[in-house]
Amino acid sequence: MDYLAAKAFILDKLQTELSEKLSYHGLHHTLDVLQVTQELCELLGVGDYETTILKSAALFHDAGFIINNVQHERLGCEIAREHLPRFGYRRQEIERICSMIMATRIPQSPQNALEEIICDADLDYLGRADFYEIGATLFLELQAYQVLDDEEEWNRIQVRFLEAHAFFTSVNQERRTPRKLQHLEELKSLVARYG
Repeated sequence: MDYLAAKAFILDKLQTELSEKLSYHGLHHTLDVLQVTQELCELLGVGDYETTILKSAALFHDAGFIINNVQHERLGCEIAREHLPRFGYRRQEIERICSMIMATRIPQSPQNALEEIICDADLDYLGRADFYEIGATLFLELQAYQVLDDEEEWNRIQVRFLEAHAFFTSVNQERRTPRKLQHLEELKSLVARYG
């Protein structure tokens, strides 16, 4: 399994093939998820082999956006299945990676501890100081794809999303939930003003 070669391949593909309209789901998001995945693996004491599998999933988890913004998780799995064998990934490893990718689909549905890690890494920003800054890029992306109309609709969606969301790992429950709840209260106050 040549992780570094696979990483170089997919980062180049994301850099050159992702749409400019993806202000949130761009290369920067994949790199953020990769970094948080590494961080969580270290904090949770995940072994080197599993960490490599998880980091591979993080790199490919939004690769499907290269093809389409609909069902991008399934498309990301297709890209992983097509390209990872030439980097020495075995079929069983690729299927584990695809399960991790599919677990990030909203609503998230992790089936094991490793899938919980990638799900938390994918939505880590919900409980961070850069929440509003990153959220603004998602708002612009959704507008670019004509998914929503205005800021009021966006803020109502964010309230519903934050109310329904929960971090899975003990680490993110402890370090991210308090700030996420603070963001939720701020947004609820804002939405209450809409009447």
